[in-house]
Amino acid sequence: MRTQVGIIGAGPAGLLLSHLLHLRGISSVVLERRSRDYVERRVRAGVLEQGTVDTLDEAGVGARMRREGLPHHGIELRYGGAGHRIAFDKLVPGRAITVYGQQEVVKDLIAARLAAGGDLRFEVEDVAVHSLESEPYVTFGGERLDCDVIAGCDGFHGVSRPSVPEGVLEVFEREYPFAWLGVLAEVAPSSEELIYARTERGFALHSMRSPTVSRFYLQVPADTDVADWPDERVWAELKARLETVPGFELATGEIIEKGVTPMRSFVVEPMQYGRLYLAGDAAHIVPPTGAKGLNLAVADVRVLTEALAAFFEHGSSELLDGYSRACLKRVWRAQHFSWWMTTLLHTFDDDDPYGRRLQTSYLDYVTSSEAAATTLAENYVGLPSD
Repeated sequence: MRTQVGIIGAGPAGLLLSHLLHLRGISSVVLERRSRDYVERRVRAGVLEQGTVDTLDEAGVGARMRREGLPHHGIELRYGGAGHRIAFDKLVPGRAITVYGQQEVVKDLIAARLAAGGDLRFEVEDVAVHSLESEPYVTFGGERLDCDVIAGCDGFHGVSRPSVPEGVLEVFEREYPFAWLGVLAEVAPSSEELIYARTERGFALHSMRSPTVSRFYLQVPADTDVADWPDERVWAELKARLETVPGFELATGEIIEKGVTPMRSFVVEPMQYGRLYLAGDAAHIVPPTGAKGLNLAVADVRVLTEALAAFFEHGSSELLDGYSRACLKRVWRAQHFSWWMTTLLHTFDDDDPYGRRLQTSYLDYVTSSEAAATTLAENYVGLPSD
């Protein structure tokens, strides 16, 4: 079996890459070790930058997102007993975010690929990549897929990145001493926009997935066992951290999902080796505070699509050679923003009164200075696609 681009991973990066390549007349095969049902139900990110929304629209897969997604023109920073709105509509006119779950993006992309006759293979076993420097191919389940290029879109724990010879990739990594307890609940959001709350008890985030489903996060110790958090404890802690401004009452409902997410920053350089190109979580991880993971994957794929189009249409490898360099500019900007949001809003075990006061002082600056608020807004809605 042969194709032009072998894509490992049927998450947003792999599926979007396959679809964008199809629109440019470039063939691909997508290999995924999980089932279709699993990847369509896997709850992950939910905040789409303006550039991500535009990309999905331009690719012809944004119709349901436009119908069901929730556009937001600001977020609230809540601390010290008051809420402060960062107004995207005022600070970065014409740019916003859209709340639309990653699993919904995946469903839309799978439907589009299948409607176009795309080759998606789920529940494949024993995936391995070979001969990356010259004539690459992928083996899986006793089959062989020959291709000109391999795109590693299989996440942090995938097989693509470990296939690069030892010593080629430089790793930059930081682990945070806490995690997020994520909760999905069948209850209407208590706020029209996201709330980022900093309290002495720890960080909390009020988000949403639809007009009837809300998403919440609590800062918890890194070794937290979700079994130690029964529903009653979750709601009590969310109320303690979010009901800190006059008149705000958190609505509660049935919790339908819980999970613990570790907080990590991770980048490998370069994001390519031979004919292998890494995209999304296979190459970089950000703490979710800045809502950048899915959006960085989409940005990678945009760059890779143009590079592959130049390669297959004109025989030029210039953009492919510069793929990693082009992507890493945005990756490191997002790393800094995500680190900054994380350190600004979370409590640390080794905090002293001086450190806590510094956090409050900087929050005061962000919420009172139009220049500082604009910087936050620009990064949150996403840097321009170009």
